[in-house]
Amino acid sequence: MVEVLGVPLSLLLLLVGAGLVVMEALAPGAHFIVVGVALLAAGAVGLALGGLLGPLTPLVLAAVVILAGAATFKFYQDLGIRNRTADAQTSDSDSLRGQIGRVTERVTHDGGEVKLEDGGFNPYYRARSMDGDIAEGEEVIVLDPGGGNVLTVASLSELDDIERELERGRASRDREESDTEPA
Repeated sequence: MVEVLGVPLSLLLLLVGAGLVVMEALAPGAHFIVVGVALLAAGAVGLALGGLLGPLTPLVLAAVVILAGAATFKFYQDLGIRNRTADAQTSDSDSLRGQIGRVTERVTHDGGEVKLEDGGFNPYYRARSMDGDIAEGEEVIVLDPGGGNVLTVASLSELDDIERELERGRASRDREESDTEPA
């Protein structure tokens, strides 16, 4: 079995990976999670296989690190956590006004769900419609953020081009005003 500083390599990888995953839990933002999961997986594989690999242990563990790291990176890339800019994330409920999204669960006067294009870490929001029912898959615009708990939305297909531009202009103006106000 390969040892580093008197500690089996597999155990060392497992402990370092677990430490990185814990650090990620304490300071979220996908900074340590990819490497942490990759090392954790390699350590677990190394401990599970024990001394069966012999001198190939470091090569097999390196391959596991690369594969697990790539899979974890792909998973987080699909979630969109690492690639967001500060501008793409919402900072408060007022920044949701004028946002465009899609209905993921039929929206009625009483409720439903939408996914906003630039909705922050979790882009799914509970929503209600202003006028009538909005079918799943339709594109919507946020008219009233409602404090961020339940958004009031309208279907973009119901708004004509002038109303759409006016609503975006209002939303842009509101965001600019909220950015210039002292905290």
